[in-house]
Amino acid sequence: MHLTMLLDMAVDGFGDRIVVGRRTDGLTPRQLQTSARGGARLALDAGADAVVYLAVSGPAFPVAMFAAAYAGVPLVPVNYRLGAEQLSDLLARHPRALVIDEHGVGRTPKEFLAGAAAADPVAEPADTDAPAVIIYTSGTTSTPKGVVLRHTNLVSYVLGTVEFAATGPDEAALMSVPPYHIAGVSNVLTNLYTGRRVVSLPAFDPADWLATVRAEQITHAMVVPTMLARIFAAGADGAVPSLRSLAYGGAAMPPRVIETALRTWPHVGFVNAYGLTETSATVCVLGPSDHRAALDSDDPQVRARLHSAGRPVPGIEVEIRDEDGECVPAGTPGRIWLRGDQVSGEYTGSGSAVDTRGFFDTRDSGRLDAAGYLFVLGRVDDTIIRGGENIAPAEIEDVLLRHPDVADAAVVGVPDDEWGQRLEAIVVPTPGTSPDPENLRTYVRAALRSSKTPDRIVLRPDLPRTPTGKLLRRDVLSDLLASG
Repeated sequence: MHLTMLLDMAVDGFGDRIVVGRRTDGLTPRQLQTSARGGARLALDAGADAVVYLAVSGPAFPVAMFAAAYAGVPLVPVNYRLGAEQLSDLLARHPRALVIDEHGVGRTPKEFLAGAAAADPVAEPADTDAPAVIIYTSGTTSTPKGVVLRHTNLVSYVLGTVEFAATGPDEAALMSVPPYHIAGVSNVLTNLYTGRRVVSLPAFDPADWLATVRAEQITHAMVVPTMLARIFAAGADGAVPSLRSLAYGGAAMPPRVIETALRTWPHVGFVNAYGLTETSATVCVLGPSDHRAALDSDDPQVRARLHSAGRPVPGIEVEIRDEDGECVPAGTPGRIWLRGDQVSGEYTGSGSAVDTRGFFDTRDSGRLDAAGYLFVLGRVDDTIIRGGENIAPAEIEDVLLRHPDVADAAVVGVPDDEWGQRLEAIVVPTPGTSPDPENLRTYVRAALRSSKTPDRIVLRPDLPRTPTGKLLRRDVLSDLLASG
C-alpha cells in the first residue's frame, strides 16, 4: 500500500472537486496530483533524501506530502517555532533534503509550487517500502525523536477509519493544528480520501476560527482542548450553523469546557480522538452518540465516559498491563499497549520499539471499563511518587478543573526530603475570578484525600503549553521551584 494510491483513487472518484483550500481558488485532486508529480521531479533532480516542510499549513503542504511519496523519500514536517539551535540540529539530520520554508533555508512554499508546476512530472511512485513521513516528537521532556511512519501504517489508518468518497461536495474541514503534528498529516489524508475539502488556518485565533467556519461553510473541524476553551472564552454564541462535527484531542479536555460545548452547540456531533504520532493518529474514538448519552445519563459509570477516550477503532487492539507486563482486568489501572497495522513504534536510528507480539508501549497509563471504553490517566513519566505512593497528576487536575474558578491546572512532584516528592500545582483562574489557594486545597481534599491534596497551589495567568496543547511539565516544575 502506498500513499499515492489514495490520491489516485481521489482523481478517479472526484478528480475535479476542490479538496484543498478555499472554495474560490482551491486545488482539485487532479491538480494536486500534477503538482505533486512535479514536486517529486524537483526532489529527484536535487538528489534529495527527504522533503523537509518548515512552514505553516497551506496548499504547499499536501503537495509536498505527495511529492515526497512520488519521489520515494520521506516528508519531514518540522516545527517552524523551534529555536535556531534546535532547528539547525534537526536540519543537520537531513543534509540533502529539499527544504520548503520561509526562513531563507530553501524554497518558499510559493516558489516550491511554482517550480512543481513547471517541472516535468514523475509518472510513477518510487519504492513502496520507504518511510512515508518522519515526525519529530515535541521534545517536551528530552531531545526530539524521529518517529517513522511507513506507507503501510498511514494507509492502514485511512482505510480503517474512513470510507472512500463518503462526503458530498458541500462538506469542508477546517484544520487548525500545525503541519508538524500527526493530526496535520492524518487530516490531509482522511479528508482527501473521503472527498472533503480541507481549509487550513496558518495560525489559530478564536475570532479567525469562527469567521472561517462561517465564511467557508465548514462542516467538520478538529481542535485541541485549549483551542476549544479559547473559542468559548471569546464569546462563541452558537452561530455556526454549518458545523456538523467537531473532533478534539492531543491533551486532556477540561470537563467544564466539553459540557459547555455540548450544551451551546446541540447540533454538533463531538468526537474525542486519542492517538499518538507512533500510531499514525487516532486509535480510540468517543463518538457523538457516546457524548450525548454520557451527558444525559444518571448512571455514574455512563456519565464518566464523557471523559474517556472512547473505544478502539477497527484494527486496533488495546491491552492494559501491570509493571510485570501482565494484562490486568477491567477497571484496573496500568500501562496502555497497542497493536495494529497503523501502529509504527519505529524511530530513526533505533528501529522498532514494539514487543515480540507486535504491541507498542504508549507510556501512557490508563484503564478499560467493562464495556471497553479507555480512560487515559496521563503519562507514566509524569507519575508522582509521594512516600512510596504512585499518584497520577491527571486525577488531581481533573478535580481542580471541576471548580468553577479554575480554567486550567497542572500538578507536578517537587523534590522533598521527607516524602521524596510533594504535590504542588499551578492554577489558571477563570476570567474575572481570583480563587483562594487554600479553598482550592480544601476542594481537592473533599473529593480525594489528604495524600492527594497539593501542598501548595499558586495562581498564574496561563500554563506553558506547546501550540498543540501539550503541557510542558518541566516548565511548570521550574516555575514552582523558582517561586518556592
